[in-house]
Amino acid sequence: MPKTKQTIPPPERREDRTHPAGQTVADRQPRPAPPAPTPGSESAGAARKTISLRGPITVKELAGLLEIKPFQLIHHLMEMNIFPTLTQLLDEDIARKVSNRMGFEVQTERKERHGPPSAPKVVEEPPPALVAKPDLQPRPPVVAFLGHVDHGKTTLLDAIRHTRVAAGEAGGITQHIGAYTINRGGKSITFIDTPGHEAFTAMRARGASITDLVVLVVAADDGVMPQTIEAIDHARAAKVPILVAISKIDVPGANPLRVKTQLQERGLVPEEFGGDTIFCEVSALKGKGIDHLLDMILLQAEVLELRAAFHGPATGRVIEAQMETGRGPTATVLVQQGILHAGDIAVCGPYWGRVRALINDLGKTVKEATPSTPVKVLGLSGLPTPGEELVVESDERKARQIAEERLAALKRPRRDEGPKITLENLYEAIAEGQRKTLHLVLKADTQGSIEALIGQLEKIPSKKVELAIIHAAAGPVTESDILLAKASGGIVIGFHVKTDSSAAAAAKREGVQIKLFSIIYELVDQVREAMAGLLEPELRETVLGTALVKKVFQLHKFSVAGVLVQTGRMIRKGQARVLRGKQPIYDGSIQTLKRFQDEVAEVRAGLECGLRLGNFDDYEPNDIIQCYQLERVPQSL
Repeated sequence: MPKTKQTIPPPERREDRTHPAGQTVADRQPRPAPPAPTPGSESAGAARKTISLRGPITVKELAGLLEIKPFQLIHHLMEMNIFPTLTQLLDEDIARKVSNRMGFEVQTERKERHGPPSAPKVVEEPPPALVAKPDLQPRPPVVAFLGHVDHGKTTLLDAIRHTRVAAGEAGGITQHIGAYTINRGGKSITFIDTPGHEAFTAMRARGASITDLVVLVVAADDGVMPQTIEAIDHARAAKVPILVAISKIDVPGANPLRVKTQLQERGLVPEEFGGDTIFCEVSALKGKGIDHLLDMILLQAEVLELRAAFHGPATGRVIEAQMETGRGPTATVLVQQGILHAGDIAVCGPYWGRVRALINDLGKTVKEATPSTPVKVLGLSGLPTPGEELVVESDERKARQIAEERLAALKRPRRDEGPKITLENLYEAIAEGQRKTLHLVLKADTQGSIEALIGQLEKIPSKKVELAIIHAAAGPVTESDILLAKASGGIVIGFHVKTDSSAAAAAKREGVQIKLFSIIYELVDQVREAMAGLLEPELRETVLGTALVKKVFQLHKFSVAGVLVQTGRMIRKGQARVLRGKQPIYDGSIQTLKRFQDEVAEVRAGLECGLRLGNFDDYEPNDIIQCYQLERVPQSL
């Protein structure tokens, strides 16, 4: 997942500060008068607004600059065939195109500025430059298993874990933290356990981006499937080498040769066919080929010459984050450079803290973590987003300032969107909205699951119903979730979580529905059905027939039109529209429909009848009376 950064201008003139109105130095300094607007481009006297960009910018930050809501910006990007997440970085070209589309001019700030320095600002220091080759030491490879659902990734990972225990490592596996390390012949390998479901595309893409080698797992009986191709694309986009593991070679119908042929068509040519892709045939259930697979991973790692700095401040990436009882916010971090120590001051996204403890994949507390080592970090002030970079700072005050500035940058777009939704103002906010809205309180087991669920729900196509996730967090369903759903007229959705006893009682008392799911497909389908259920049935008009007014009969209190039915039929329970010169002059119900002296239900084409409409008496010969029917048709999203 791309990294979310706060754009901080460089030290320059004293006027270069961010002002309450969002004005920057580029806005404040004198500039030539804008050219007169050309006809058709803008209204006379209306100048296009200008925003300043410096390098890539996240979707959220750009939406704040454009003074629109993030989902509106995402809608415009989707029309440009770009499907981003809220925290995805957009390059300058894309940001410029979508800004111009919204009526904004974009100015690019340059780094070369002159003038007296401004007041000191907190600037994020990049990790130390690693140019001195002698300072770099070999590090273990980081491997991710990718592939289609039910192709044996989990079973293969379990087999490798048992290999580790069988090799004599003490402690066993007491805790699974999303990544683990094994030892093979005195050398270490770190594995990242990435979800295999297609909804977790972003998580798998993030896994590939921080790994050195992707093991593509393909079942020998199924062959190449849609998610297999997706995994190949992720690995290639991240420029990560691919090693293929053909699994389930012992099941009936297994055909490893067919798998090799299919992958050859995708550009993964086996060595035996003259290519450079390593293929390993394995059976996780029987333990066949596991050792060979590990040896090939180590061989590939030697070819890659993986190195890192084993000194200096540590940097790493968050693999997963969750709230744990008794521990608070915890983050599984893969150290990439330097050494992470217990007691270090760390900044991760908009959160910071002193590392209270480091827990390895065996559940043991350790004092430090070296490159390519996964550890669970305790002590951060909040739950970081998976994929965020963790950086160790030397100064506690500086770390706090960086985190506060990042948090302020995240809140700024929300402030532009309007007042924060609370229990007190939620009813008023909903009453002001014109579109149908389905309000959800979303709870899941991990922050990564939350991200994946939101990504899937945002893909539900609907221009008629808005999906509003008013709260999304990791952890069990609580009473406060019920109260928020009650106030918004929404429902609570849980994914792989439980419900507190107090929350269950509150839900029963307040009449709030809690829906718990363990399969994401079912969750998305239920939400889609609920959105469709909010739509009022659509009234569809069906023209039944037309009649020509031949003569008008003036009775005592009203007029009756003598008509000839030209097409279709006229029915007593239908609606009628009077057309004069093709212009409608009346639209209403049919009061009476008579043939001779008898009241009839319908009159078909070619017959004459008497017709009286609701409160209309202004008939004229040659008027056209159109009979139609309104049907209530359920709408679709």
